[in-house]
Amino acid sequence: MENVDVVAADRSADFRSLMAGFPSGVAVVTAVGADGRPLGLTCSSLSAVSAEPPLLLVCIDNRSRTLAAVEDSGAFAVNLLHRYGQEAARTFSVSGPDRFRSVRWSRTGGAGLPRLDVDARAIAECRVYSTQAAGDHTVVIGEVRSVEHLTAAAPLLYGLRTYAVWPGDPDDRKKEDR
Repeated sequence: MENVDVVAADRSADFRSLMAGFPSGVAVVTAVGADGRPLGLTCSSLSAVSAEPPLLLVCIDNRSRTLAAVEDSGAFAVNLLHRYGQEAARTFSVSGPDRFRSVRWSRTGGAGLPRLDVDARAIAECRVYSTQAAGDHTVVIGEVRSVEHLTAAAPLLYGLRTYAVWPGDPDDRKKEDR
């Protein structure tokens, strides 16, 4: 008889490998904890859901303090990172006592959510529309309340376990012209 735990581990590893081959944009989801401190995490599980009303979804690990803050406060911000935001992506992808010490940030005008001023190309301020537990993550659907575009820099991508830049990025063409 095959060991069920080994089969589950193999399926999990196979699934991770599958998803590593599916590139996506990179965002940092931020929220405010009950104590008023900023919290955040790197997220590549982000998708549009609806244009009317404007809804997007993010998937967050059930053990995340950021998820607890999102659920408690009912609000979060999605900071879509640009090509130069790799260090912020790395910073928010690992656990640490205060990830915000390593980045420049401020608070959004509306809900006062943490925003990554230098590393984001755009920021969406969201109100929690619904949540759904799904395995070891929770799907959070947010209604986009405001959007701010900060720069035209190309989006940061993640796939095959590495960061990349949008092909044909105008910044790359400028370098070639020099």
